Amino acid sequence: MDEHRVEIDWSSARATNLRNWDERVPMHVDGYELHAFDDPEHLSDVVEDDLAALLPFLPAQSLRGLDLCHLQCHIGTDTVSLARAGARVTGVDFSRPALRAASALAERSGVDATWIESDVLEARSAVSGDFDVVYTSIGTIGWLHDLDRWANQIVQLLRPGGTFYIRDGHPALFSLDEHSETLTTRYAYFGDGRALQWDEESSYSGEGTLANTRTYEWPHPLSEVFGAILRAGLRILHFDEGTTIPWRFSSRMVDVPHGFAWPEAERDLIPCTFTIVARRD
Repeated sequence: MDEHRVEIDWSSARATNLRNWDERVPMHVDGYELHAFDDPEHLSDVVEDDLAALLPFLPAQSLRGLDLCHLQCHIGTDTVSLARAGARVTGVDFSRPALRAASALAERSGVDATWIESDVLEARSAVSGDFDVVYTSIGTIGWLHDLDRWANQIVQLLRPGGTFYIRDGHPALFSLDEHSETLTTRYAYFGDGRALQWDEESSYSGEGTLANTRTYEWPHPLSEVFGAILRAGLRILHFDEGTTIPWRFSSRMVDVPHGFAWPEAERDLIPCTFTIVARRD
């Protein structure tokens, strides 16, 4: 039995996660190497990878002149990068300190952006206007308990003909024991409504120790992700799985361009990310 699985209501879990993410902001402002954005041509590694997958499905294969809503934007490095790629951007996040950091980065980078403080599951009621692209990438949906509600927000934010893009950690990866010397399954791949409870004093980026160590996440198998997107009325255009991820999931992972991967002998055994492109007809 998974010792991390717990019963907790959404509002309590969300409040606990918010305290954790608020506290991470100064650590990430230091750890994300924001000085790189002083170069007006700089894009985040995440966005460079995502653009290669997204642009073939956009009119003129470009973001230029398109309205884009970035859900769970955190401190705005990817949002600023998407603006530099040509989009008119709106970033949405539930953390006020994160949005203050994002606004400061955009101003420092000479980027025009709109920032909205909102839970992603209530985004449509908080964000005005409709969008050509709704984007979310890396480390997002595991924090959400209800993917049907999430997908319905996305559909309501998109204009007819608009495009949805997601890249995130693969649920098969998240089922592995991150401390094992082999690729060993430890955590549930399928969800049952319960959250996974974690207590970590550090974050994936930056130095320092957190006081608000507890977080809650939910496992979402690919069937649940696809099901939510399809039930919301989106049409799947593209699906892919990748072998690299932008953070070091396990200490056994090795450095590769734009992230980390399993040692080469194991690299083709397990996916690290999945990518979906879908459209509102």
